[in-house]
Amino acid sequence: MRLSIRHRTRYAFAEPVVHALQRLRLTPKATQGQDILTWDMEYENAVPQLEYDDQHFNHVTLIAVEQGVREVVVSCSGTVDTEDNAGVIGHHSGHLPLWSFLAQTRLTRPGDAVRRILRDLDCGPDAKLDFLHALSGRIRSEVEYRTGSTRVDTTAEEAAEAGQGVCQDHAHVFIGAARAAQIPARYVSGYLMMNDRVEQDATHAWAEAHVEGLGWVGFDISNGISPDPRYVRVATGRDYRDAAPITGISFGAASENLDVDVAVEQQQVDQ
Repeated sequence: MRLSIRHRTRYAFAEPVVHALQRLRLTPKATQGQDILTWDMEYENAVPQLEYDDQHFNHVTLIAVEQGVREVVVSCSGTVDTEDNAGVIGHHSGHLPLWSFLAQTRLTRPGDAVRRILRDLDCGPDAKLDFLHALSGRIRSEVEYRTGSTRVDTTAEEAAEAGQGVCQDHAHVFIGAARAAQIPARYVSGYLMMNDRVEQDATHAWAEAHVEGLGWVGFDISNGISPDPRYVRVATGRDYRDAAPITGISFGAASENLDVDVAVEQQQVDQ
């Protein structure tokens, strides 16, 4: 499937910026089942400084915000070809060893609420894939998807205890529970083509778990499926903080408003 993507992020600052750097993880990965045909990034009131691949093989662009401005706009657009591999990404790559995805982080660490989600789920050596599908389904039924119910720093345990969250929270609960069951798991940020609309107000997030014999396998808990050709992987990490689309620091002004516009649609392929 050929997907056309447009992604615009606008930061408005309360006061003129003295100094600011932004770390962008907005370039899709060239991985199994995903081929990046074109990808362009443009900046208003900011200048690119450096590009590199981080420890998760995420492509990172570092930009400097121009002094004295009150607004920064980052616009991305491109075309990506995807395939249907039933959510299977394959062998592990990156500079971090596989065992590092067993360690809990502040955002994924389970408490009583996450452990209750794990109750009665069989994670035998020959049933890990079935366990992961069952875990995804249970999280979806016990943690209601509700926009605006959590923050970017909400933990998996907080979302599970409240019984509500968004795709980021679903991914964190899944990751924390999978790691508690001794299955390596990681966070994925990216794009999803919706069946009912083109325009969206956010990127998407899901999780991947490592299953022996298959490698990394994706689970979109919020939608109850494994990723198909409508999904585009952009960044991965141990939790949201490793894969956040935009992070940074600023001096002299606090960010007052953040507006995100995303559009993902299928593009006709000429035969």
